Amino acid sequence: MNDESCCAPSRVDEPSAPPDVTAQTGGVLPSMVAIDAGSFRMGTDHGRFPADHEGPIRDIATAAYEIAPNLVTNDDFAAFADATGLVTLAESEGWSFVFGGLLPDDFPPTRGVVGAEWWRAVEGADWRHPYGPHSDLDGLNTHPVVHLTWHEATAYATWVGGRLPTEGEWERAARGGLDQSIYAWGDELTPDGAHHCNIWQGTFPTANSLEDGWLGTSPVASYPPNGFGLYDVAGNVWEWCADDFADRPDHKVIKGGSYLCHDSYCNRYRVGARSSNTHDTSTGNMGFRVAA
Repeated sequence: MNDESCCAPSRVDEPSAPPDVTAQTGGVLPSMVAIDAGSFRMGTDHGRFPADHEGPIRDIATAAYEIAPNLVTNDDFAAFADATGLVTLAESEGWSFVFGGLLPDDFPPTRGVVGAEWWRAVEGADWRHPYGPHSDLDGLNTHPVVHLTWHEATAYATWVGGRLPTEGEWERAARGGLDQSIYAWGDELTPDGAHHCNIWQGTFPTANSLEDGWLGTSPVASYPPNGFGLYDVAGNVWEWCADDFADRPDHKVIKGGSYLCHDSYCNRYRVGARSSNTHDTSTGNMGFRVAA
């Protein structure tokens, strides 16, 4: 593992391949939002994270497509796992990355990420046990599923008759018809004092004031939708996209930021922001939604 991204650490161990279920179908595509063919101005000249290649701002055209208004939830993924018998990499390898602030005070010592010690490699953490072996999905049915690799997200999308969105499709939908706004709802983070996303408030990573109501993930659709009717396109969990990152096929684009984002170190809940992770990494703050 390494500290390539403080937002979502990457594993560098050579993993055992999970079962190949990418060709299986049988699920039901959720209700989708239709996006007509058209173009938009993608990216940003924000400039704070040059390695992310957010800019330059450019005109991007997309064909007509559909995208799910919601992130895939634990209940959604449970139906897939039960139907296909999928064992995720986190389950077969026996560990995944968990934010240390979500572990109990008496949790046994774990490996940390150098330079981002708030990330812990927790044995027994997987999508069914998001905080480690002491946890389960009780009360988390409608929270976004986490601890999935890009391959497992792709397999689910295929099972329901869809796919992962491209980065361009994701960003166009996330902008909700707004042109170059900082956030999916406008240019103010908390217009009229109202929170529109699940991110970190306070001092990261030691103190979260919980002004938005959540320390970890929040139920999908806990905040108002954007102009196209999409929920959670900022914060909550990072979202896997179909694209390679900067011509690196082992790295895939992730968009949207997560509940750990804070302006002091990871202001990537901006709609034009982007990051990446290796296709075989799973963490407690990465999920996905389906396109078609």
